[in-house]
Amino acid sequence: MFTAGILTVSDKGSRGERQDKSGEAIHEILSTMDVRILNYDIVPDEKELISKKLVEWADEDKVDVIITTGGTGLTPRDVTPEATLAVVDRIVPGFAEAMRAESLKKTPMAMLSRAVVGTRGKCLIINLPGSPKAVRECLEVILPALPHAVETLKGQAGECAAPET
Repeated sequence: MFTAGILTVSDKGSRGERQDKSGEAIHEILSTMDVRILNYDIVPDEKELISKKLVEWADEDKVDVIITTGGTGLTPRDVTPEATLAVVDRIVPGFAEAMRAESLKKTPMAMLSRAVVGTRGKCLIINLPGSPKAVRECLEVILPALPHAVETLKGQAGECAAPET
């Protein structure tokens, strides 16, 4: 079991002008796993606010995984990757590479994603796109590796070999 936080990055969502369907999709998917969701919030597309929330959840609340949704595109307000990179100790490029590679099979627009994944202490921070469809597609790709990543960060992991079939 691990703990998670869901952070939606959306100007309209933070003002109550849009329903947070992407955050709901993350919650729905994580609820099918052995995960306890500790935190959920919606913040506007402001780098400092995003970074502050990531640091708070990782350092004070000791959340194992923070999944963000939104703010990973090319508009001037899309700053989630920059906010994440400002607070992580190490990047974990394989997660983002796998999500983009799989998404490219469905749409060429996937190459526009600037999502990053990194660690802050023992917390894994994962950026996802802002659409519920993209959230589902990306989580489907990374969920098989997520429990092992958390165990590894906590120092509880055994061998990395794939399970025998």
